[in-house]
Amino acid sequence: MACEKTFTVILPTYNEEENIGRMVSSLREMYPDFHILVMDDGSTDGTKGIVDSLALRDIRFIVRDSDVRGVTASVCDGILASGTDLFMCMDSDFQHPLEAAGRLYGELCKGCDLAVGVRVDRRALGLKRGLGSWMFHALALSVLFVHGKGRTKDIASGLFGGDVGLFSEVIREQGDKFEMRGFKLLFDFLRNGPSDVRIGEFTYKFEKRDKGESKVRPETVYRSFRQCGVVGRLLAWAYKALFS
Repeated sequence: MACEKTFTVILPTYNEEENIGRMVSSLREMYPDFHILVMDDGSTDGTKGIVDSLALRDIRFIVRDSDVRGVTASVCDGILASGTDLFMCMDSDFQHPLEAAGRLYGELCKGCDLAVGVRVDRRALGLKRGLGSWMFHALALSVLFVHGKGRTKDIASGLFGGDVGLFSEVIREQGDKFEMRGFKLLFDFLRNGPSDVRIGEFTYKFEKRDKGESKVRPETVYRSFRQCGVVGRLLAWAYKALFS
């Protein structure tokens, strides 16, 4: 690797028994020096038992003890618990390619504070989710522009990482402004983090979920829009009227 900074891959999970074993094993084989932190949101299936049975080095499994459930809350807790220099979050269902972890680490090692994976092909999202993602990105982009904040080509991306020290501070000082039950932590970081954050980007192809059922629901889209103020709440209402 390009530098010697320690790195944690955070995997937020909920009922991922069909994917988590292969995901963790593949990451460990491909990146023997990376730490892996599975942040579980109270799975009721065999997710924990599968990870425990692997008995692999530098893999932790944390069951979140909180009434606040969601990807944002899980990843925030994971960053605070990581104990490394750098972090990244990625899906546990192979929608994010494994090689992206190495590319993201490389971007961070170049000196940026935040590295973002930009999707070049979003057909795997499907019509409803794809439309919602596009609408959210356009609205979020305008919000960040108005507030003079850093921006990226894919504000709705779930594949990103950054400096643990910097974003731990943002979580502690600004976390009460986050949509903790939502999925768009990257937008929360950009909106509530420092204006001069250094952003690196790389492109990747977003794939279909390998196995199991997506956790994204219409409510997920509503919460994302509501992060964007009055206009966002109006769009949430319109999206609900169209697709509910």
